[in-house]
Amino acid sequence: MATANRQTIKTQLDAIINDHDQLQQTIIQQKQNLHNSALIQQINQWETNSIHQIQQTAQRCREKLMKSTQKSINDVEKKFDKLSQKLKEIRQENEFNEIDLNHFQLKLKQITDELLTPSNISIKEDSQEFITKISVISLFEQIQTKKNQFEMTVAGGNGQGQKLNQLGYPCGVFIDNEKSIYIADGHNHRIVKWRLNSNQGQFIAGGNGRGNQNNQLCHPKDIVSDKENNSFIISDQGNNRVIRYFDQNQTSQQILISNIHSFGLTIDKNGFIYISDQENHEVRRWKQGDTKGELVASGNGKGDRLDQLNYPENIFIDENYSLYISDKENHRVMKWKKDTKEGIIVAGGNGKGNSLKQLSSPRGVIVNHLGQIYVADCENHRIMRWCEGDKEGEIVVGGNGRGNQSNQLSYPTGLSFDDEENLYVVDNENHRVQKYEKI
Repeated sequence: MATANRQTIKTQLDAIINDHDQLQQTIIQQKQNLHNSALIQQINQWETNSIHQIQQTAQRCREKLMKSTQKSINDVEKKFDKLSQKLKEIRQENEFNEIDLNHFQLKLKQITDELLTPSNISIKEDSQEFITKISVISLFEQIQTKKNQFEMTVAGGNGQGQKLNQLGYPCGVFIDNEKSIYIADGHNHRIVKWRLNSNQGQFIAGGNGRGNQNNQLCHPKDIVSDKENNSFIISDQGNNRVIRYFDQNQTSQQILISNIHSFGLTIDKNGFIYISDQENHEVRRWKQGDTKGELVASGNGKGDRLDQLNYPENIFIDENYSLYISDKENHRVMKWKKDTKEGIIVAGGNGKGNSLKQLSSPRGVIVNHLGQIYVADCENHRIMRWCEGDKEGEIVVGGNGRGNQSNQLSYPTGLSFDDEENLYVVDNENHRVQKYEKI
């Protein structure tokens, strides 16, 4: 009996070893044939189907164009024959004057134009896609969300206050290459820097009470790094100015722009600064020495048309100089491509609400290397992720009601990535900054 049982176990072991060896061989084959995987085959099939669909549409258009062109040529030919007959008649009768000749010349030109550029035939390109959109969703490239979400408080979280381990209604944020966190600490009228794994911050600018002196700020809203000039730029909204501080010289302040109701800031790879102006509902680009700045978005007054904004707040510029704007009171995020007269809606735009296709007073906006758009959906107490062209977004942080638990937010404002694309969220009314690690 024991021998039979032992033989059964050995048979099972042999089967497992055989399965193991087959799996090992499959792994080797998969590594050697990445271009032949089932998903690659799916993409190839999509490509084939799309090309076939394009070719079919093109052929139908060709056939229709040829029929229409033939009809147009027939009409022109009839007009030409009539003109030829009249021309023949006046030559035979030898009765014509200068007016007649001008008339014939005009008719010849009209017939020629109609033949070469027929006004009743044109090509229309529809901007609406007729090819099914395809994309690759990789969990390796996403922030871990909802279940088992790994988050931590990296600044503040000790209640509202002015101590170095506290924040007071923070707004904007950026992360440097050493993962130090720079925070526009709004109601404390200061910029604070929290080094990696620190339990308190240090003053970088302001911190001397509310005011407009060289060592003071008033409700700073945003902060960006200007790496080329080894400095950072602050939207000092309460003082209607944008200022530069040099990182190694905290007493050296330079006023860049005055008399502007600035909110959001961003800087492109050429060092041009972009500023959202809430009073004029527009965004302007500034370079060294500018006195007015160049209009790059809106400038058509307050409104909800595609060429208008309604209290623009945070902004982000990508590598292609496309500008993303949180259009707060229109409850949408707009994308303005370089040198365009109007934007396109890339998130929200379906009225104020908390469905997956809506936003409620969006604030921070940032875009990762995959083109995924992260939005601080402020009054819904959540962070949303959208892909351009999608009808709705997905919740990546929060969405569990307003609160101070680890899975909750309270009026999130600023957003930033570090160099590993970990996501940092300014949790405004919890007076803290949360970090969500990329998985």
